[in-house]
Amino acid sequence: MPEFMRKKGKFRLFLTSFLLFFLLALPVAAWAVTYYRVMPGDSLWQIARRFGTTVSELMAANNLHGDLIYPGQTLAVPDGSSSTAPDYGPLKQQIENYLAGQPGTYGVYFKDLISGRSFGINADLPLPAASTVKLPAVLFINYLVDRGNLDWQDKLTYRSDLHYQGGSGILQFGVKDGDRYTLRTLTTLSITLSDNIAYNMLRHFVGKETLAQFMRQLGGQTVFPNGQNLSTARDMATYVQAALDFSQASPDGRRLLDDMANGIYNEGIPAQIPVGITVAHKEGFIWGSPGDVGVVFGSRPFIVTVLSQGVEDPDQGFANIAAIAKMMYDYQESLARQQ
Repeated sequence: MPEFMRKKGKFRLFLTSFLLFFLLALPVAAWAVTYYRVMPGDSLWQIARRFGTTVSELMAANNLHGDLIYPGQTLAVPDGSSSTAPDYGPLKQQIENYLAGQPGTYGVYFKDLISGRSFGINADLPLPAASTVKLPAVLFINYLVDRGNLDWQDKLTYRSDLHYQGGSGILQFGVKDGDRYTLRTLTTLSITLSDNIAYNMLRHFVGKETLAQFMRQLGGQTVFPNGQNLSTARDMATYVQAALDFSQASPDGRRLLDDMANGIYNEGIPAQIPVGITVAHKEGFIWGSPGDVGVVFGSRPFIVTVLSQGVEDPDQGFANIAAIAKMMYDYQESLARQQ
């Protein structure tokens, strides 16, 4: 990995800093107030209603002197303002009943971002990750840039013997040996177009085992077992949560979420979510194994990850993912209306 080895000293410093950050920051986060990133169209009244608090409490907690807020702003929601953790047993049963009538095997994970309550269905079953693995890979590059170990204008050189892959993306149609692309371009293409060549260039740059180490540090348990691109619904939810956490700490993280919300593939999670609701997600597909992972920013935001195997009809597979996400969305909205 000649390109990456030139930055070896900086990278070692990053790993040390990264581990120290998580050792120090995670215990604090467990005791902190709830934090919410303002989305386009939000108002203090809407956020207060969503979390079961009042506008005055939000203003006091954030030292606001008026009701003006802006997209990307992080607001502290006072502890105890959200309602009692809801019962997700009925939602889990509804999804299990639905999947019982569908061919193939599905791994599902759900997490309510207000209460932190979660559940899984085959959540720890290793299943093909396909292009959903591009999310933690791009998140890793974002971390490296944010820590100063890399720069968005650093360029990688294309080599057909190392990087070429057909399928998703546009680079395959015009790239030539020796062409150089910035990290900013490659990460954007990896998420918005699911470009395989862009991802391969990034993965080769950092090294597959180094990427695996990063994924394990985030909490991943099933990481490239026996060299295979397998993961679990629970692990993928861990990476989505890491992207959300990063978005609250860095402008680069907010840009990553924006890329996830503006990809060209939307057959899965967003397909049945009402227009106007932001869905930041990353789809993946190899034959027989459609998948999608992301977060739905409805009245009660939630993480949803779905991987699958043995699904012969890809259209039906993505339709099933869309149906599962819609069940979750409807359940969350009903909870929000009860607040």
